[in-house]
Amino acid sequence: MTTDFAATRAAFVLPEGIIYLDGNSLGPLPKAAAARVAEAVEAEWGQMLITGWNKAGWMDQPARVGDRIARLIGAEPGTVVMGDTLSIKVYQALASALEMNPTRRVILSDTGNFPSDLYMADGLVRTLGDGYSLRTVAPEEVLDAIDETVAVTLITEVDYRTGRKHDMAAITARAHAMGALTIWDLAHSAGALPVELAGVGADFAVGCTYKYLNSGPGGPAFIYVAPRHAEVARPALSGWLGHESPFAFDLGYRPGRGVERMRVGTPPVLQLAALEAALDVWDMTNMADVRARSIELTEAFIKGVEAACPALTLASPRDPASRGSQVSFRHPEGYAIMQALIARGVIGDFRAPDILRFGFTPLYTTFDDVTAAVRILAEVMDKSLWDRPEYKTKARVT
Repeated sequence: MTTDFAATRAAFVLPEGIIYLDGNSLGPLPKAAAARVAEAVEAEWGQMLITGWNKAGWMDQPARVGDRIARLIGAEPGTVVMGDTLSIKVYQALASALEMNPTRRVILSDTGNFPSDLYMADGLVRTLGDGYSLRTVAPEEVLDAIDETVAVTLITEVDYRTGRKHDMAAITARAHAMGALTIWDLAHSAGALPVELAGVGADFAVGCTYKYLNSGPGGPAFIYVAPRHAEVARPALSGWLGHESPFAFDLGYRPGRGVERMRVGTPPVLQLAALEAALDVWDMTNMADVRARSIELTEAFIKGVEAACPALTLASPRDPASRGSQVSFRHPEGYAIMQALIARGVIGDFRAPDILRFGFTPLYTTFDDVTAAVRILAEVMDKSLWDRPEYKTKARVT
């Protein structure tokens, strides 16, 4: 199937006069989502009431939607389930992996990882005590740092600030050779580039859906457990919906079958409805086409910005094979520059201490968007339009 990017762009609400380069932080609204959520509210919740858990299939929704995401991340059917937040899924995966590798005490991650992942890991090792530790190294040192002391690696495939891409196959192979398990955070990978979890033999993976997958603010996370671990991994967060028989109301916990045991609490039915509408757009795509177009867009943007804005320094890898679907530039006044851009209709975001971050989502980003964004950025830089007090006052969300 060849992807028709004009058709996918037409499937999103894109406000007039806005060039949206922040889908790597929050994807735009799929046009079908409002109607799908309204149906879940009015026809299902409104008319079915509590019977919607059976009649509308709410109880099966996390697994059903998980299978649709599995296609986008190279996972086997029946290995992905939805629910909760990404941080919770990180915790679940870590706790399970550590218990499966009981003679080791080290979680290995990198200093470029998203802080929340590191916070969850640090909190878990503090709870466990008994010599458990979180070890972090520079991103480029991860492969060599995997030794016989490491129980599990916790790596975000694509760096949230720079877009630097880890070699999933090489790191997974090294970890397994050293007797370690792997957890991959796909927050900036799912929907951005081809992922082959089954192909590389990954043990666990987690990810969010409100970025490239367009489920909306607060959209649910997902967790992947390799089939070989599905009946072994024990969830530390033993929620009632991960029980083998939730409505038996046993006082003792018995884990459910396979990845179902990684369910915790009541699924977010309305948010999953929005995600289902978004995944209908993804059904129109081929990930190889998405990746190829992403590289074309990011290459064009880098070329344009470097020619027109010499004061900005590329922070992302120059080799497109080594980065995700975002481009980052550095400048000491990065925050103010981004606010000036947003005021002129080009929406990206800022990441401390000095990163201007731009996401490129081929489902709706065009070459005309790239050309216009470069032109506006050049004007902001040439005329120092960012040098105004209102652009230097940081908001709570940057």
